[in-house]
Amino acid sequence: MSKIKNIVLVHGAFADGSGWRGIYEILKANGYNVTVVHNPLTSLEDGVQAVNIALDKIGQSIVLVGHSYGGVIITEAGNHQNVEALVYVAAFQPGDGETALQWLQTAPAAPENGVLPADENGIIYYDKDKYHMGICADLSPEDADFMCASQGAFYAKGFVTSIKKAAWKSKPSYAVIATEDKSIPPEIQEAMYKRSKTAATYIKGSHAVYISQPEAVADVIIAASVHAL
Repeated sequence: MSKIKNIVLVHGAFADGSGWRGIYEILKANGYNVTVVHNPLTSLEDGVQAVNIALDKIGQSIVLVGHSYGGVIITEAGNHQNVEALVYVAAFQPGDGETALQWLQTAPAAPENGVLPADENGIIYYDKDKYHMGICADLSPEDADFMCASQGAFYAKGFVTSIKKAAWKSKPSYAVIATEDKSIPPEIQEAMYKRSKTAATYIKGSHAVYISQPEAVADVIIAASVHAL
């Protein structure tokens, strides 16, 4: 069975690349070459540049995967000539001229949501007291504490920078809808993916579904690597 063998994983805000460990191990065991990008979270442009550097280095057909705010990054970076397919994991999927914030405002925030206002440096953090229930309620308190402690410094301008050219308009796209998501409500995910005609798979899990349900999410990535050919 032919498949695209290169997978690039992009994390979102309030997290780091370590969350991809489970999926990384599953994909490696299935013969994939996997790259986990360090998303600098300083701006959309910086994130796209970091992904493009990884894509240039691989230089072959790639499935590009983004979680949460990482979906904004892959929507722009996915225009790279080496990207054959996109996978959105409980991720934002803005269109041309749209921002993540615009989509986030299309539904009421869940009570568990803990996104704090930007501080004096323009950085947004996730409330420590809400982190477990808001992002990863299906993980242990210990894992939630580690994730919270290691979250990146996310600059607010990433939420309000608009997409110039949405790659999902020209590349095959797949998605995971996290049914228990308290950070990007499932109805927002559904609306984005329905609008773009993205092939979506429902998986019971929190916003951190890529950590709590790695096998199910990896199955979607593997399917994308086959169907995109």
